[in-house]
Amino acid sequence: MAVEISSTLQARLLTAAQATPAVEVCGLLFGDETTVVRVTACANVAADPARAFEIDPVALFAALRAERAGGARLIGYWHSHPNGSTTPSVTDAARAAADGKIWVIVAGGRIAAWRATEQAGATGFVPVTIRETLA
Repeated sequence: MAVEISSTLQARLLTAAQATPAVEVCGLLFGDETTVVRVTACANVAADPARAFEIDPVALFAALRAERAGGARLIGYWHSHPNGSTTPSVTDAARAAADGKIWVIVAGGRIAAWRATEQAGATGFVPVTIRETLA
C-alpha cells in the first residue's frame, strides 16, 4: 500500500521536527485512504516528551468532532523521533490502536509511513510507501 504526501507537506513535517530536535513533536494527518491533504501540529502532552509523544486530547477530540460534522477525515498521526530512527518504537506499539490509521515518523531528516494493524494479538506496524507529489 502507498500514500501520497506532497513535497510541501513533507517539508512542513521535516521543519517541525528540526525546530525542536530534542523532543518528539506530533500532530494529525487528514485526507483519504491514499492521500494526505493536510497536516497539523499539536502539543505533545507526554510526561517525558524527549522519549514519547501524546497528542493533546483537546486537539484530537476537536478533529474527531469536526470529522463527524462533515469536516476533514482524520487518517492518522505523525511524530518525530529524536533518536534518528523512522521505525516505530516499542512505546509506539504499546500506545497505538490497531485501527488501520497511518503513522508518519520523522527522524534524521527522513520520513517513513506505517499502518497500525493487529499482529499476533498486539498492535504492530506495516510499512507504507510514501509517494511524493508536487505541491
